[in-house]
Amino acid sequence: MTDASAPVLEQEPAAAAQLFGDRIELARSFTNELGRRGEELGLIGPLELPRLWTRHILNSALLAPLLEARGRVADVGSGAGLPGLVLAIARPDVAFILIEPMERRCEWLRTEADRLGLDNVTVVRARAEDVADEIVVDQVTARAVSALSKLIPITVPLVRSGGQLILMKGARVDEEVEKARKVILRKRLEDVEVLELGDGVVEETTRVFRATVD
Repeated sequence: MTDASAPVLEQEPAAAAQLFGDRIELARSFTNELGRRGEELGLIGPLELPRLWTRHILNSALLAPLLEARGRVADVGSGAGLPGLVLAIARPDVAFILIEPMERRCEWLRTEADRLGLDNVTVVRARAEDVADEIVVDQVTARAVSALSKLIPITVPLVRSGGQLILMKGARVDEEVEKARKVILRKRLEDVEVLELGDGVVEETTRVFRATVD
């Protein structure tokens, strides 16, 4: 018997087709599978289904225009594939390295990349700080990993000189930036800015800390 009170997957917002274009079917397939198996695998909480598109999928997709054409991007702490797999769907021209320390989540990422035919995805089971000598990319993304004061030191070593950090943050990002001032100076970050993406496109805008690595 089906529990009538169980959360139901959010209906696809109109903005999804706009953000994903001709890749929308892949985005739908990923979202449906995450909705179907996400809680069981510990990837999303039980209350996320009614806002899966809005809060997670579209929220991640808004970063796509910030990525360099034909670039290499590392997504730190990929977890459920947010934003890494979502961006790999939206930007097939970009090569993604999804860095995730938990084997169960790595298995999910590999399975989904294979199922969706994403040949621009490589999954690495590791902590970011343990692969800094092996991986050099043009840009690094991360979502809901840790405060900027802790996140900046573990992401900067992955980025080439002149590359960028593109870190998704919450409503208190300005407060995080202020607390991370010393780290920003020590790591010699330049062109530091906070972007608000999606205004007029989605209900919940996305805040991004962006900076250039010296």
